[in-house]
Amino acid sequence: MAAKRPARRKAPTKDELVGYYRDMLLIRRFEEKAGQLYGMGLIGGFCHLYIGQEAVVVGLEAAAQKGDKRVTTYRDHGHMLACGMEPAGVMAELTGRAGGYSQGKGGSMHMFSREKDFYGGHGIVGANVPIGAGLAFSDQYNGTDNVTFTYFGDGAANQGQVYETFNMASLWKLPVIFVIENNLYAMGTSQRRSTSTDDIYTRGKPFGIPGELVDGMDVLKMREAGLKAAAHARAGKGPYILEALTYRYRGHSMSDPAKYRTREEVQKMRTEKDPIAFLRELLIEKGHADDEALKAIDKAVKAEVNAAADFARESPEPDPAELWTDVLIDA
Repeated sequence: MAAKRPARRKAPTKDELVGYYRDMLLIRRFEEKAGQLYGMGLIGGFCHLYIGQEAVVVGLEAAAQKGDKRVTTYRDHGHMLACGMEPAGVMAELTGRAGGYSQGKGGSMHMFSREKDFYGGHGIVGANVPIGAGLAFSDQYNGTDNVTFTYFGDGAANQGQVYETFNMASLWKLPVIFVIENNLYAMGTSQRRSTSTDDIYTRGKPFGIPGELVDGMDVLKMREAGLKAAAHARAGKGPYILEALTYRYRGHSMSDPAKYRTREEVQKMRTEKDPIAFLRELLIEKGHADDEALKAIDKAVKAEVNAAADFARESPEPDPAELWTDVLIDA
């Protein structure tokens, strides 16, 4: 008797493809505007832009279902927008205003939304990884079939708490997907100079955690890999690792001149691997959209981002009394 084949996954529809394009474009335009506001002094502290990496989170959100959770690091604006958080609330938080998701107290690196199951950007490198396993444990304990997408970078992959988490997640077969967003440079040190293995996902093997390397500049490949990983975790088989090979066009943060790589390298990636340009060409090639339709999407996205920036500027600063809220709880 022939082995039973796994169910064939449906290819994304025209509307879904256009939606992925719009979501990636929203992240790109939002981050460009955030960079402008930072340059104007309206965003203080650190600000880490996601430009170039849009396909990773949009592809994985396409594989998520209602109730799935996500937690990430400080390069978090794209993750918030991809899971449906409002651009206005995100931008207001970046500018430290009361209309922000953390009432202006978290800034770029610390935003949360229980409504959207977004459990934060986290400023400590690697510290969000055990939190992701904890979120997955809550779903296992409560008997749901939800999973947690836990994002971290190639630099964080060298932190000890990551491997402590791998061990516990494997022991308890937690429904967690570890997503390594490998943009090759951590803060400013290339992967080949900081990491002993060429492929980081293989570090899950000693713990019995399967994984794979995925083209993080291709939203469709990220979606396919996300569906596979989620099916594995939802079936009670435990964690899965996805190493998304991606690239950030800007520096590590707004204060980083990124002199550790050449302009030619960045331009080559922009020209040959840009995730938005790739999907744009695919939409036109398949007849799903023409140039005018895509320009209209861009125009609408820019208007939404500009409105978010206006909301942020007009939103008041937090009341001083907010300093004492969300600190202690009666127990």
